[in-house]
Amino acid sequence: MTQMATHAKVNRLDRLIKSNQKLFHTQDLALLWEVTNRNTLYTTIKRLVKKGILIPVVKGLYSTLPLEEIDDFALGAALIHKFSYISLETILEKEGVISQKIYPVTFISSVSQKIEFNQKLYSVRKLKNEFLFNPEGVSRRDNYFIASKERAIADMNYFNPKYYLDNPSIVDWAGVEAIQKKVGYKK
Repeated sequence: MTQMATHAKVNRLDRLIKSNQKLFHTQDLALLWEVTNRNTLYTTIKRLVKKGILIPVVKGLYSTLPLEEIDDFALGAALIHKFSYISLETILEKEGVISQKIYPVTFISSVSQKIEFNQKLYSVRKLKNEFLFNPEGVSRRDNYFIASKERAIADMNYFNPKYYLDNPSIVDWAGVEAIQKKVGYKK
């Protein structure tokens, strides 16, 4: 093996380790390592999997941590593999607006689907792109996007205006209305 090839391998491993990201799609690794040759990419991935540095999650998705150490929200976002954000019941429960325990992590994206993986359930609701890509009330957290309490309520009112809230007194209703207007839910 040439010194240049050894340096390239060490450089790839170094970039992987220094990355704050823990979940990688195949294309993410190609960009991170600046690899354009698919054969080189798949060979490198295969070798890192064999050494235990990369852990296969599903086809085309890899982790640098054991699955039990991966945040459920980050894993859900990676499994969806499209722009999405956590909202609706997951946020309403987390913020104390509803009291019932919600088991699926609820996302909003451009597709509707249910994903069951590693004894976790992810529910994805489809939202029109004109609303989905409006950043109002949505923030980035680590490797996923998450709605504020007000955005989650605005989203819920869009999907189900009669949804019962156990604790509506803790809601900033003016904030909800402002988000509804900015997103375009209310004309």
